[in-house]
Amino acid sequence: MQPLRVFMLAATLCLAGAVTAQEETCTDCHDLQDSRHEAPAIAPGETASGAAYPAGASRFEQSAHGDLDCIDCHSDIEDASHEDGDIAPVDCVACHDEAVASLQNSAHNTVAERVGMTAGCQFCHGNAHLILPSDDPASPVSHARLAETCGGCHANPDVVANYGIDVVNPLAAYRDSVHADAVHDGNGGPSCDNCHGSHGVLKNSNPDSLINRANVPATCGACHSDVTDAYLQSVHGQGFLRGASDTPICTDCHGEHRVLAPRSSGSPVSATNQSLLSCGGCHGNLRLNEKYGLAADKVPSYADSYHGMAAQGGKTTVASCASCHGVHDILPSSNPHSRIHPDNIGETCSDCHAGAGKRFAIGPIHVVGTDRESFPVVYWIRLVYLVLIYGTIGGMLVHVGLDFISKCRQPAIRAMAAAPSSGRVRMNLGFRIAHGLVMLSFPVLVWSGFALSYPDSWWAWPLIAPGPDFRGLIHRIAAVVICLSLAIHLIHLTINREARRCMLEMVPNLGDLREFIERFKYYIGLRKEPVHSPRVGYIEKVEYLAFWWGMIVMTLTGLLLWFSDFMLRELPAWAPAATTAVHFYEAVLASLAILIWHGYWTVFDPAVYPMDMSWLTGRSPASREWERGEAPPADQSKQDRHPQ
Repeated sequence: MQPLRVFMLAATLCLAGAVTAQEETCTDCHDLQDSRHEAPAIAPGETASGAAYPAGASRFEQSAHGDLDCIDCHSDIEDASHEDGDIAPVDCVACHDEAVASLQNSAHNTVAERVGMTAGCQFCHGNAHLILPSDDPASPVSHARLAETCGGCHANPDVVANYGIDVVNPLAAYRDSVHADAVHDGNGGPSCDNCHGSHGVLKNSNPDSLINRANVPATCGACHSDVTDAYLQSVHGQGFLRGASDTPICTDCHGEHRVLAPRSSGSPVSATNQSLLSCGGCHGNLRLNEKYGLAADKVPSYADSYHGMAAQGGKTTVASCASCHGVHDILPSSNPHSRIHPDNIGETCSDCHAGAGKRFAIGPIHVVGTDRESFPVVYWIRLVYLVLIYGTIGGMLVHVGLDFISKCRQPAIRAMAAAPSSGRVRMNLGFRIAHGLVMLSFPVLVWSGFALSYPDSWWAWPLIAPGPDFRGLIHRIAAVVICLSLAIHLIHLTINREARRCMLEMVPNLGDLREFIERFKYYIGLRKEPVHSPRVGYIEKVEYLAFWWGMIVMTLTGLLLWFSDFMLRELPAWAPAATTAVHFYEAVLASLAILIWHGYWTVFDPAVYPMDMSWLTGRSPASREWERGEAPPADQSKQDRHPQ
């Protein structure tokens, strides 16, 4: 036995020496110590990986194959005198049979064959002599660098165009995602292979693909198991399990490569985007609503509500779809466990509004003002205000239009617009202070109020841009100022006898009706001489009484909306929707009335053009004094007392 052992040892040493000699012979011609992996152009037969190795890290001895001999891969080479053309391509299947089999059945191999290429391992792993293990941070297929490697093709516009890749530059989208952030921070976020697979990447149309629509919940569930379990129990998940093709899955709401955190303003599931992008994408779709028997008014009714308008204005703390319906665990309202079940809706609203529903049951949330049967209170409020707005504003337009035409025909009136006043005080200091506060606050109230309803308008931008709470703050400050003006006015009436006497003249009487009739006779040519108004005529009375009406209505409804918790806790179910409707329509009526009625008599009236300055000086212009019969025309020698 001893001679045999000596023989075997000698044979082993001789073989080792032969291999070593062979390896040394190979390196005589082939330098395997390149310090950097190049990034060749992407073309048939060439590598697509653009990943570069750190200097000194890619020596063959440190590669994944560093413990192999040349002939382990180049098994067809018999001696050092081989010709270049005689070298057969290395077949990785000898060691990596499962990976190669998966690659051959993959979408990558299919595309390569279509253009006459071979989907070789080097496309992703790099130069065969310099391949690093996948757990090496420097490897192009390491978890941290895989996205960049895949992006070598998928972020290249030429490759995308030449090979018919549908998704354009997913790398840029992935870089913005929470998944990429987690990978970068070392928190185990998913990379390309977690969702698409590694060697066996299949098209999403393939039923076996990890990103096939039927498999997406399971793919996402590999990391988000709790979320997937909740989703499968939800109304959406049950539809998915039944095979409903339109049922939303993870990627429909969150996106695919650019998955952002829900708090990000760019996320489809952020509080400000849900009603438009994610939930609204389906529930605002007429085809889907008809197909599945869903109410078509939920998205527009939310958009018209305070919650919806505030969300459009960028307010992230306002209730969104998920705030009431849930996120992944959405259940139908008929389910006793649903957040919007009649027994649970009060508790759901209490998440934001403490005590909501304690006194009265919470009413319908998605209010449609045109639905008489479901929302009768809001329906009648809307109808009454529309009649008021069209009737009142239409009447005002007719009145001021006729007055404008008649005064344009009176040279005396136009001439007296620039004549000096007699000096009589029309508005004393108390009136002017209260009026000045209204002048400051009312335009701001109108601007900031309608900016909530129309946040996308160009004129709303200065209030919306600083932040979602800025507009509300400005609106409330202006509301306090206009209420302060009312308080000053009341105090002034209390302490000033002349002011009280003036206000007593604001009480309507039959003389106002006679003045109105005579004035219209003059407008339409049934009266030859213009009408002289009393010291306080129906024009001033209409405006003053309308101001009081608007102040009372807007203050009461504004306070209820401001202190919404009280309203939801103490008032009936219809109160929130009714309050919102009254506040909006009254704002429309008041704004138009001030613009048309007050704007005409103080600015656009030819008798006072360019402006009645009594709000500043306290004295009426001469033309106003003449209209009240308090002063003669500017030039009596040339015209009658009552010029035509």
